[in-house]
Amino acid sequence: MGDYTLAFKPAIGLYGQHDPSAVLFEDGTPVFGIEEERLTRQKHAPETFPTNAITACLDYRNLELADLEEIYLPYDPTLRSRIRSHYISDALRAPGVTRKLSALEETLVSEVQSKVAPTRKIENRLAEIGRPVPPIETLSHHRCHAASAFHPSGFDDALVVTIDAKGEFDSTVVWRGHQGGLTRVKTYEHPNSLGLFFAIITEYLGYRMFNGEGKVMGLAPYGEENPEIERTLRNLIDTGAEYDVTELTKRWGTGYGVERLEKEFGRTQKEDSQSFTQWEKDLAHTAQKILEEIVTNIVRTYAPGIGAGNVALAGGVALNCKLNKAVRETAVVDDLFVQPVAHDAGLALGAGWVGQRPSAVEPLTDVYYGPEYDTAEIESELQTNKIEYAKPDDLERYVAERLADGALVGWFQGRMELGPRALGARSILADPRTAASRDRVNRFVKHREEWRPFAPSMREEAAAEYLVDGQPAPFMINSFDVDPERTADLTAVVHPADETTRPQTVHEDQHPRYHRLLTEFEAITDVPVLLNTSFNDHGEPIVNTPTEAVKDFYGMGLDVLVLEDFVLEKDAANTPTGRSLDVASRDSNRSTFVAEDADHGNGSAGRHADAGAEDTDVEPNATTRILSNLSTR
Repeated sequence: MGDYTLAFKPAIGLYGQHDPSAVLFEDGTPVFGIEEERLTRQKHAPETFPTNAITACLDYRNLELADLEEIYLPYDPTLRSRIRSHYISDALRAPGVTRKLSALEETLVSEVQSKVAPTRKIENRLAEIGRPVPPIETLSHHRCHAASAFHPSGFDDALVVTIDAKGEFDSTVVWRGHQGGLTRVKTYEHPNSLGLFFAIITEYLGYRMFNGEGKVMGLAPYGEENPEIERTLRNLIDTGAEYDVTELTKRWGTGYGVERLEKEFGRTQKEDSQSFTQWEKDLAHTAQKILEEIVTNIVRTYAPGIGAGNVALAGGVALNCKLNKAVRETAVVDDLFVQPVAHDAGLALGAGWVGQRPSAVEPLTDVYYGPEYDTAEIESELQTNKIEYAKPDDLERYVAERLADGALVGWFQGRMELGPRALGARSILADPRTAASRDRVNRFVKHREEWRPFAPSMREEAAAEYLVDGQPAPFMINSFDVDPERTADLTAVVHPADETTRPQTVHEDQHPRYHRLLTEFEAITDVPVLLNTSFNDHGEPIVNTPTEAVKDFYGMGLDVLVLEDFVLEKDAANTPTGRSLDVASRDSNRSTFVAEDADHGNGSAGRHADAGAEDTDVEPNATTRILSNLSTR
């Protein structure tokens, strides 16, 4: 039996409010990891202790809590006192005497807890899972972000920059990564927060903090230079390496900053995000431009002193792929590594690595740390629910043919990804060559804004052919310009406004079956690329289990579902005949289930109502029955 340690990110009390996760380490190597949202089915799992994620980690190796050598927490509450005056000042600004007293009491209680019993609440929650509770070590939030970026980067030396809304007291930190570990070079203390600055813009445009920042990034290329907006923002903030955004961020949360923007622009906060005026697009464009300007200034200032052209990034702001492109293209940067689970869910990785020598950590090549399900388990699930399925002789060829025919495919294979990107384990796939693919996925599957772009998966061997400065990019966290001669092949996955894309390059060793699928699609179409988006509906976490995948299949506008070796088709006409399929035996009571809206009833099944399946034969209320059966499991 190896030495086991557990790192987890809570989202309660002193330890933050969002994206809890847990990672199990065996002899210092991560062997299993999962985000709590995938188990509770609540996006970001706010204000949640990751009981389910911790239990899943233990179950992976049949462990009890007491079998762990140590537990690491990526937050050190004792460091909060560095900005005690800010917390007190914030409390005193609360409206009304009652709110002031309540805020002061909460601040003082938190201050005492952080000094006297920083882990007591955590210990109590762990004791509900098992006893005795192993030793707990608390670690600096931003140091864990930095370790998550530098240690698995493969760099000997690097400039490391961690950027988020707030750690214990810091919001942006510049580090030197070296073989001895990490040395703090520069700290930007809260409330001077780039993460909070971009969150304020996000909320002002009608989205929610910690949820809509990526949408603002996607909106930005639709905007144009707007001197009035730029002048107003630059009068409020400084954008050099010694940046200062505190005129907007001086109070925690987004309320103060949004009110300040309303005053400066003379425009009220947008109430919804269904459509945008050109002025609102211009604001997104300007905010993205300023964010890129600040971070690239930091890189240009500090990289030469590190003595290497390597840069590693982490923290929630590092999920901004257009920012990452700007950093990668900065003259002083030779190589860039962005930790793919860059937000707080990735802190558990960093917490497990931070005490190790960087050279002892293997370079990160994939993030398939989650659960997997064997074919016998899946087949039993399908048979229990009397769902017709088939088992292709050549699954990759069959699915490639369906994709080339225009089908929208749910793809459920192997171990689930850790992090926000679907990388061929829990994906929705489509033909990348037509705008129709993009529009169908947006409208009938993801049920999201039609202007939002999708990303591609491509064979790694094709990156140099399709991308400007093409290089391996396995995590869908970097943006690239598309070769102008190849944009027609990638219509569904190129941003319409700036002709960039956010690719996942797939090497055969990373995901053999997914690579074979891309190879088969290329054999049919001459394009080694697929549209790949996460397997979930709008506002929901990525699916984890086969049951969840089947529910979404029947509740969304998908045509095909692939569960490991098995294929489900909504349209009976596409099931097995003539497609070299070994159809599983069926009893006389098993029905073929197809997606015809008139007979689907209400609720999630009805979301497929405009998907254009009007020429199929249907068993009345079949989907409703399947969903009902699955919901009881």
